[in-house]
Amino acid sequence: MVARQLEEQIAGRFPVGQRLRVLDVGMGRGAQALRLARAGHQVTGLERDETLIAAARAALAGEPEGIRARMRIVAGDGRDTGVHFLPGGFDVVLCHGVLMHVEEPDALLAGLARMLAPGGLLSLLVRNGDAPALRPGLSGDWAGALAAFDATAPRPRLPRARTDADGETHARTGPGVRADRLADLTATLAGIGAPLHSWYGVRVFTDTAADGTEPPADLETLLAAEDRAGRTDPYRAVAGLLHLCGVRG
Repeated sequence: MVARQLEEQIAGRFPVGQRLRVLDVGMGRGAQALRLARAGHQVTGLERDETLIAAARAALAGEPEGIRARMRIVAGDGRDTGVHFLPGGFDVVLCHGVLMHVEEPDALLAGLARMLAPGGLLSLLVRNGDAPALRPGLSGDWAGALAAFDATAPRPRLPRARTDADGETHARTGPGVRADRLADLTATLAGIGAPLHSWYGVRVFTDTAADGTEPPADLETLLAAEDRAGRTDPYRAVAGLLHLCGVRG
């Protein structure tokens, strides 16, 4: 779903055929980065986890030479983009499944915005802090749902994410991950000069699916339903994940 939404945003902002400079911060195993490199873009993946870097390099090694030439992998922390790259050097910056692991993400977000050229696109995938009780409630965990309602922290911690249908793991292992509220991120994006342009819900109907669940036979119908719900109120507001797209002024 995120790939579809990202393609929609890119097509709506940039001329057809333009080769974009893309930075994928916290690229994981590189699924999204490779997809964009295959589409003809120049992609830089930034990742600090050595195991994930090795997996990304292995995946890249199996690609044709032209794609390998369009993608580079840099070992480093997403909070240190200013150390590795010049400001304004990218047309698109991705940060998917990273903020949930950062206790105070504002500095990270400001650094990402500085990497964007004017008119550049910032794509964030975060845990939805406006619906913390939904997943435990739908799973029959009534105590967990009540605890989520009663949480006083402005950004509650939620169960770790899983691997989605395109094979990208959005959250790494751990006891829990932080979540962000749409209103908070909207204000932050405005403050760093990359105001919110569009947003989607991700995993509206499937956030309670068990780990390792096989895709259904009617996967395309499921994806169509998720796509419709992810762009339709009020459904998108209670999705497990939020995909936010800001544009650098």
